[in-house]
Amino acid sequence: MPHKTEVKNRRVLLDGFFHVEEVQLCYEKFDGSMSAPVQRLNLVRNDAVAALVLNRAKGTVVLVRQFRYATLARGEGWMTEIVAGLVDAGEAPEAAIRREILEEAGYEAGTLELISAFYTTPGLTSERILLYCAETKGAEPTAAGGGVADEHEDIQVLELPFAEAFAMLDCGDITDAKTMIGLMWLRARLAG
Repeated sequence: MPHKTEVKNRRVLLDGFFHVEEVQLCYEKFDGSMSAPVQRLNLVRNDAVAALVLNRAKGTVVLVRQFRYATLARGEGWMTEIVAGLVDAGEAPEAAIRREILEEAGYEAGTLELISAFYTTPGLTSERILLYCAETKGAEPTAAGGGVADEHEDIQVLELPFAEAFAMLDCGDITDAKTMIGLMWLRARLAG
């Protein structure tokens, strides 16, 4: 059942690649009363897409490794992840993930299966990730992959047997949440 919210004030704190808004609002509490006014921040983001890319012909999963500045304070900054990116304005999510798979990993995507849609950090951002399982169209890449030079991407493509990817997950080498979700989904699917 939806609860009422009353936005009292909204202002934009940052409006660039990142859009941050500050709001003053009241919300209906579980007992039916309205809360006192509270301040909240929202990092406004479009939907993102991600894909666990499977090369069934080789029995491998295709992962990517790239530098992520935000992780540098707690690690080396290089993350092993599944392919991901933002959905451009007016673009269908399925088209976006096919584009990202080609740009980052060099493969054309065949079959797409939606695994889940989830919020990354709902206390901070509106970003929602649509997570897919994507099978490659062929056994070999059709493009170079490695990312888009104009976006300063430098991506290493890793094609690993399922067992090796699961071992990386189990020993803590995979620390990206969307990648963990995708690999756990795959392991459960293969076991079932």
